[in-house]
Amino acid sequence: MLQTPTRFTLVAASSEGATTLNAFDGALLNAGCGNMNLIRVSSILPPGAEETAALAISPGSLLPTAYGQIASTTPGERIAAAVGIGFGAPGSFGLIMETAFSGSGQEAETRIRKMLEDGFLLRGLTLTRVLVKSAEHVVVSCGCAFAAVCLWG
Repeated sequence: MLQTPTRFTLVAASSEGATTLNAFDGALLNAGCGNMNLIRVSSILPPGAEETAALAISPGSLLPTAYGQIASTTPGERIAAAVGIGFGAPGSFGLIMETAFSGSGQEAETRIRKMLEDGFLLRGLTLTRVLVKSAEHVVVSCGCAFAAVCLWG
């Protein structure tokens, strides 16, 4: 079993590539997590986890990550991915939401904020603070937008 993460980093980037997988790989590299082994997780930030601006882990490390990503081969299409973390009472867990779709980064961030409000309402908790990060990309031939909360430490 993996240890409970003590740090988190929000990342977001986009890329073009020869294939959708290459575009995704490029977006991961541009976001700073391309040389890690991402383990996709659901959406709870552990209590007490501290925000860190950049990842400081070795290449090849297992990296629990909540992320949204979208790839497209439609030239001219605007795609976006966003993640957000909602915080409530001090010492409580945080709630992570992610989205990806055809549209703008601003639209993605608006969606994330609404999703966090709804998630806190479902839990009967009070939302006190929100962190959001997004990436937007206009496809040239094959592009990807990616946003993530990386959980580590």
